[in-house]
Amino acid sequence: MGTLDIDAVASFLRAAELKSFTRAAEALGTTQSLVSTRVKRLEDGLGRLLLQRHPRLVRLTAEGERFLPAARELMAAHGKALAAFAVAPVHIAVGISEQAVGAEVPAVLARLTAHDPGIVINLRIEPSRMLEEAFERGELDVVIVRRLAAGRTGEVLRDDAGGWFAAPSLVRPPDAPVPLVSLVAECRLRRHSMDTLDRAGIAWREAFVGGGMAAVAAAVQVGLGISPLAARIAPAGAVDIGPAWGLPVLGGSQVVLRSNIATPRAGAFVRELAAAFRG
Repeated sequence: MGTLDIDAVASFLRAAELKSFTRAAEALGTTQSLVSTRVKRLEDGLGRLLLQRHPRLVRLTAEGERFLPAARELMAAHGKALAAFAVAPVHIAVGISEQAVGAEVPAVLARLTAHDPGIVINLRIEPSRMLEEAFERGELDVVIVRRLAAGRTGEVLRDDAGGWFAAPSLVRPPDAPVPLVSLVAECRLRRHSMDTLDRAGIAWREAFVGGGMAAVAAAVQVGLGISPLAARIAPAGAVDIGPAWGLPVLGGSQVVLRSNIATPRAGAFVRELAAAFRG
């Protein structure tokens, strides 16, 4: 193979990262069949099987693992080459709920920057309600928020189960109120958890209020109390002790994307952002 098809390499990378031709197509703004065709053409040109196909997912083969670092370097160099002639940087105001991203902010930013180095990301990480209000005022171009119930607007990226997370060593003294660890007052899940306990007739007290997920995670890990969280963003080592403590089912929530972006380049950025949060 004399040259590599950039689109084929991009399709391979997305399929490898997302473990799905369908999700890769969504991220690239194309069809599943085209992604599959491009990857097959790349494999034929290299004379190597890069991805093992399964009914519901794809996995890297040993040859695919070998090719992956070089493919990433190629796409990064391609992006830099295109950015060298960009007329002006594109600024996109992004809002992400910390209850949606948890500790994955560095990974998400790295992925978005690699996708298009010429886009300047103006990022706000705040409670979902504040982000949706800012979006309605036109202050943000795109938001990723967590909702406890289905809304009329936005694209649902995934459904997450919720739970009452705490350090495994946390012990509840007899007749003591449930010690809650939560985000600031604007957090929807904080209010929802309190209302859920009230309806069940279970006493609770605020043990810690954190200004961010890093603070909440630290409080949970040192045993200050229980935090109502989506299981996906629970702190490392924390367990759902709701059943053991007889706490009511917290229910699930949805991670939702809202965007008012229309240009092709910014639209590709939004698709990449959505792919980073899909289930």
